[in-house]
Order: sequence, then C-alpha cells, then structure tokens
Amino acid sequence: MPRIEFYVLPSSTDEGRLRAACQLAAKAWRQGLGVFLRGEHDDQCAELDELLWRFKAECFVPHARLTDDDTAPVLIGSDTPPAGFGSGLLINLNTRLPMDVDRYSRVIEIVNQSPALLAACRENFRQYRQRGYDPQRVEL
Repeated sequence: MPRIEFYVLPSSTDEGRLRAACQLAAKAWRQGLGVFLRGEHDDQCAELDELLWRFKAECFVPHARLTDDDTAPVLIGSDTPPAGFGSGLLINLNTRLPMDVDRYSRVIEIVNQSPALLAACRENFRQYRQRGYDPQRVEL
C-alpha cells in the first residue's frame, strides 16, 4: 500500500506549486526513485517540462514528456505512465485521483491555498480514506 501525503503550501500561486513539484522530483530522483509528475492538462505538463530545465541552475533532472520519451527517470504526463515505469513516486498535480494508486510506493498531492484547489484536494483526501488509505498532511 503506498504512502500518501498531502503537502500543503502557504501560498496560493500555481508557480509555487509547480516549483515544489520540481524540487520533490529532483530529490526523489537523486534518491534513485522513478518519478511520474501527473499534470492536470497539457499546458501544465509543458510548464513543468520547462521549469525542470531552469528551476535550479546547479541541478539537472533527466526528464521527458510521456509523448516524447517514456524511458526517462522523471516522466511528465496527464494520464498514466507506461507499464514498465515501475513503482516509484507519483506527484499528483491533477485534481482527480489516479486510477492506478497501488502501482506507486508513494503518492504526493501538492495543495496550495487556492479555494478551488483546496476543495478538490479535500475531496481527494476523503476518497483516499474511503478506499482504505491513510493519507497524511505535511505543512511546508
């Protein structure tokens, strides 16, 4: 059963949320985990792709969009990664729960203070509990 955490940011900006996702992806990759960054839509995935190139000048995170290359250690997409992805970390920026939660060893949902996102993440928290998971809240 995966460990599920909701990382709560004090700000309400999308930029802060995406930066947090990049930092978490870089840290997990350095620890040897495969990472799937699941975006809400194609524009957000493109933004994540661009941000991973420039969010830290001294750090390179090997990544790719699922549509370009499905073998990179850090994958970005809005659906599910390919079957060969393994059981690494899912960073879910999508407002809907992933259908394949059990394939990951860890799931992180990044929450900011935007009212619409707070409502969606609260619903996800409830749904995880209804499915038998024990999601945890982490203040950043």
